[in-house]
Amino acid sequence: MNDRPDEEAAAQATLLAQRDVGIRVVVVGNGCRPEVVPPDALTVCLPENVGIPGGRNAGADALRQAGDPADWLFFLDNDASFPCPDVLARLVTEAEQHPEAAWVQPRLTGPDDSTTPRRWVPRLRASDPGRPGRVTSMTEGVVMVRRDAFDAVGGWESSLFLYHEGADLAWRLYAAGWSGWYAAGIRMHHPLTTPARHALYHRLAARNRHWIAYRNLPALVVPLYLSVWTAITLLRAVHGGGLGDTLRGMREGWATRRTQRRRPMSWRTVYRLTVAGRPPIV
Repeated sequence: MNDRPDEEAAAQATLLAQRDVGIRVVVVGNGCRPEVVPPDALTVCLPENVGIPGGRNAGADALRQAGDPADWLFFLDNDASFPCPDVLARLVTEAEQHPEAAWVQPRLTGPDDSTTPRRWVPRLRASDPGRPGRVTSMTEGVVMVRRDAFDAVGGWESSLFLYHEGADLAWRLYAAGWSGWYAAGIRMHHPLTTPARHALYHRLAARNRHWIAYRNLPALVVPLYLSVWTAITLLRAVHGGGLGDTLRGMREGWATRRTQRRRPMSWRTVYRLTVAGRPPIV
């Protein structure tokens, strides 16, 4: 959106410095024409802001239309960066060692290369962010996804616009028989910000919880998931602010849930998610 030119330039510089792996860069302007574009990159200019997942899909579509045969897609937010020039090559190596994984998630840290907020650890037991393993969720802005798996499940859900699109995609990938891998020894950097800095956060995060539950979960699991997350979300809102927007998002999500296409996962997928460490109720 051309709102972070310095961060965008820094992110692209660290991307172009990656070695021992072939890279095709796509820069997506979400409601704008991108102003920071490296040489030979594909450029997508969306006439309006379609949201983060829709923008990512547009980038993936541009690669497909260009006939790019890459096996992997790496999604990079414009305020993230690669701390070393071997990150992508190491992620590919990890992926080759875990062919069952549809996505490989590096460890996201602050610029100090060590601080990892709990919300950036893609599992429930987050006390040791340096422990690798199978995971059931993803940090969307810095993640490598297997192209054929991404295409098979339809990519990101663009209607979510912002927030929880990673949980939705991860559930659909598990439902298709894949899993995810957390490569905790490979770091990416991101400013130590909070998602609540965005004006839409409280409303959309609450709304999207209802939508992804309706979209993906068996009927018996939906009320369990929503009950747990309603309690957690309300506690966070009472202590951290945004209660009014959170309540509005909950009402909106419940009232509009049927606008979402319902494709509930099987009980086998529920079991696989549970075994992997995160039953789909939390």
